[in-house]
Amino acid sequence: MLDPKGRKRSPGRLTSCYVTSISLDSADLAGLDADAIVIGVSPAGAGAAPAAGADALDRAMDGRLAEALTALGATGKAGEITRLPSLGAVTAKVIVAAGLGEDPSAEDLRRAAGAAVRALAGTARVAVALPAPAGSAGDVALGALLGAYSFDAYRTGDGRKGPVEEIRLIAPAAEEAAVERARILAASVKLVRDLVNTPPSHLSPEDLADEAARVAAESGLAIEVLDEKALVDGGYGGIAGVGQGSVNPPRLVRLAYTHAEASRTLALVGKGITFDSGGLSLKPTDAMDWMKSDMGGAAAVLGALAAIAKLGPKVNVVGYLAIAENMPSGTAQRPSDVLRIYGGKTVEVLNTDAEGRLVMADALVRSGEDSPDLIVDVATLTGAQLVALGTRTTGVMANDDGVREKVVAAADRAGEPSWGMPLPAELRKGLDSAVADIANISGERWGGMLVAGTFLKEFVPDGVKWAHLDIAGPSFNKGEPYGYTPKGGTGAAARTLVQIAEDVAAGIL
Repeated sequence: MLDPKGRKRSPGRLTSCYVTSISLDSADLAGLDADAIVIGVSPAGAGAAPAAGADALDRAMDGRLAEALTALGATGKAGEITRLPSLGAVTAKVIVAAGLGEDPSAEDLRRAAGAAVRALAGTARVAVALPAPAGSAGDVALGALLGAYSFDAYRTGDGRKGPVEEIRLIAPAAEEAAVERARILAASVKLVRDLVNTPPSHLSPEDLADEAARVAAESGLAIEVLDEKALVDGGYGGIAGVGQGSVNPPRLVRLAYTHAEASRTLALVGKGITFDSGGLSLKPTDAMDWMKSDMGGAAAVLGALAAIAKLGPKVNVVGYLAIAENMPSGTAQRPSDVLRIYGGKTVEVLNTDAEGRLVMADALVRSGEDSPDLIVDVATLTGAQLVALGTRTTGVMANDDGVREKVVAAADRAGEPSWGMPLPAELRKGLDSAVADIANISGERWGGMLVAGTFLKEFVPDGVKWAHLDIAGPSFNKGEPYGYTPKGGTGAAARTLVQIAEDVAAGIL
């Protein structure tokens, strides 16, 4: 589809059509009307034994469930999935045993539920009877919902099995509030995954801003969108400079959630490069084919705000989506160009593939106008993050050691692996420029993730606490699915940002 200027536009749907429902049920597993039953199993000697919650199923199988599992090679280790037929012992035809490992944590339960539900793609109704100690049914529900994901917006009946349609969680009615929270978080993550998975042909900066407007209208968020003219007139040199090489002009989106009883303000800033070719500092092909994910930070901020609006924590939250497409052309910025960032500071662009920090600089400075108590930015910022921490662990940097550690703790509670990293003062010298206030890359080769964080720190308003999340690896899974994590967009950082907002509201952060 083309817009009036001849540019490719969205087909009208940026999200996958599958929506899995979940409900609580206290029925006996043996007679439950379901197509499959999910139970947990733990290591037991040379085999596996059913975990709590599978008692009725074991009785229906004459106490031989452990024997059957061990005969099939089940060990109960975390992440293991074993399928066995019920052979008429219960109404459901299939039993799926999800390995929990020894002394499973909340994240182990989430991953086990996700792996089991993902393995049951193509199944209509699934009963999930994983062990859920008081208060942990929400963890099982969240993992199950996150495992029931498929991005199908551009498929035309290729025969792939869709995700589970209905999940019936075996847990007491008192857990409904926890399950409702899981529904809200899962919807947030699904939104982020869908946006990251959408191809750049259908997600221009304008499209992403339009999607933010749709979410704002549905969630009751205030929204302001600056187009390319407003960005230039307003002095947003970083976003305008990165976007000037593309036929798809840049945008800056400001979203706001307010609570009548809030006394503190949190600002969230997300990198939204809808496609990153590297600009004139062109990336090699094998580093470019997944750069549709370079807007994962902005998507995470949008998804988090959608969830925050529904959860209602007593904190004001402002979100900025710094959106541009980084393309080479006759109008693209050049190595050695100088940009003037919002607020006046100048940056010498020595490498146009270090563009994320340029758009983030504008948004960080602008966020200071909201008088925040804390700023948290999230970005698929550096390949060095993958070198240092791999594909699953977010790097966390901050201008305050206590804030850094509390953000890491929040991420851990949310179930998203992260690791605190330093910002050594000596790295700043490598960013000195011969002609501007600062250069966008260092003359030194090493510590690229920390150098990028050091650059961003220069644009944090004075006296404001700040944390930076580098999600370059965690935002996009190029490997095989695992746990509740699919191939492609993962939804990384959305749950962490929600937890941070709740921690700020509670005075923890």
